[in-house]
Amino acid sequence: MSAANSPSAPAPPRAPASVRVSAPGKINVSLLVGPPRPDGYHGVASVYLAVSLFEEVHATATDTDGVTVTVQSDGALHVPVAGIPLGPDNLAARAAQALAAHTGHPAAVHLHIIKRVPVAGGMGGGSADAAAALVACNALWNTGLSNEELAGIAAGLGADVPFSLLGGAAVGLGVGDRLAPALSETPLHWVLAASDSGLSTPAVYGALDALRAEQQIQVPEPEAADPSILAAVRSGNARDLAAVMSNDLQDAALALAPELAGLLRAGERLGALAGMVSGSGPTIAFLTADTDAAAELETALRAEGHRALAVLGPVPGARLLPAVAG
Repeated sequence: MSAANSPSAPAPPRAPASVRVSAPGKINVSLLVGPPRPDGYHGVASVYLAVSLFEEVHATATDTDGVTVTVQSDGALHVPVAGIPLGPDNLAARAAQALAAHTGHPAAVHLHIIKRVPVAGGMGGGSADAAAALVACNALWNTGLSNEELAGIAAGLGADVPFSLLGGAAVGLGVGDRLAPALSETPLHWVLAASDSGLSTPAVYGALDALRAEQQIQVPEPEAADPSILAAVRSGNARDLAAVMSNDLQDAALALAPELAGLLRAGERLGALAGMVSGSGPTIAFLTADTDAAAELETALRAEGHRALAVLGPVPGARLLPAVAG
């Protein structure tokens, strides 16, 4: 057979010029925090819930080596983006660089981030950006890594990044990076209320340590999530969950941002089943009975001048979006 007539190997799939990926913010339905460890971190046992407030990352191939970042605000919570780093310290940029280092692919990409999750709000918005950047660059560069391989890279970027990849509901142990999915098919309905100021996660953990020292409270390293909380999440029973959900960081967040106490009281006065600080705060997550109750609470909070948004969870983790025409 002549070379002209011989079958040729199939060409590898052509990498796209740009891709879009969404990744959800999260709330901690339960957060148990242990004592500080020698490495400065705290062990946790957390029940994560991914909710329908999505960050979006547009990744575009560039001709020059390096990762560039732009950011815009979008969505009902009107998230301020001033002060977000646009250089190598941006978590999405670090994710792209980590993927490039892992695969040997040149890190030549522009990342445009659309922010909807409150910045420094206790909802893992930066982690969602990093997870979205990993999925986006994996597709853009045609590097072909599996979800498990991406999760391995994610774990080196921050405790919440692996969950942003996974989504759904999960128990997080260690520093939150040891994940076990918690199957949940019935959605829970929440209203998020954003604060006008952010809280530093290290500062909130430091305030927790100070409060415990002052009150002479000693706690063990958490080894498991509360079974009653897991049962309520799995069943989607909002009233059962309202009775047991808790956050060890809440008192510390309220000590640093006392105005949040008034917001918590307002949400519960206006019909929430329960309210709590999300993660290290200052975003407040109010649990409601159903879709209608969430819509009513969102409207009532907005009428009193708060930035509020009804969401539900669980929702999937980082996902490719359809290409934009044109």
